[in-house]
Amino acid sequence: MAPLPAPEPAIQLETTASLDARKLRFEINRVELPMGVEGSFGVIKHPGASLAVPVLDDGRIVILRQYRFAVAARLLEFPAGTLDPGETPLGTMQRELQEEAGYSAARWDSLGVMLPCPGYSDEVIHLFLARELSALSERPPGDDDEDLEVLLMEPGELDALLASGDEYLDGKSISAWYRAKQELGL
Repeated sequence: MAPLPAPEPAIQLETTASLDARKLRFEINRVELPMGVEGSFGVIKHPGASLAVPVLDDGRIVILRQYRFAVAARLLEFPAGTLDPGETPLGTMQRELQEEAGYSAARWDSLGVMLPCPGYSDEVIHLFLARELSALSERPPGDDDEDLEVLLMEPGELDALLASGDEYLDGKSISAWYRAKQELGL
């Protein structure tokens, strides 16, 4: 997996507005871009996130159907979460897999990183393949605003849903699934 491109930072002239939300900050900055153009640009500052494609020993995948406020709908997504202060990407994912799906994993493989919306966000999502899963006897409490259902699917089922458009997967899950399939030889 290729590393992130080398930074070519813009020169920040001033922050003209900002708004803090639960897990992110929105800023409007006046900047000079590397090619010399000046302008005002909005950016969502995000602490980063992790996502895992969990695969059971029998080949089925663990996926969630989760309500998302911004689109007022339930989407299929792989377990994921925002990095807490001082937490590593793998540590975040280990916690989230337990809280959201009720599993732990003995094997973790990196699938690289992705930049979900670089036109307006600095978020980096660390992708993992989680294998050698064990179901927890009890799922630890997660975020109080999560409304999710844990599903088990055959890989072909997920591919058929993606092809048909009958269910929606978010972009990070589609990207992670594509990379996981390569790693799994599917």
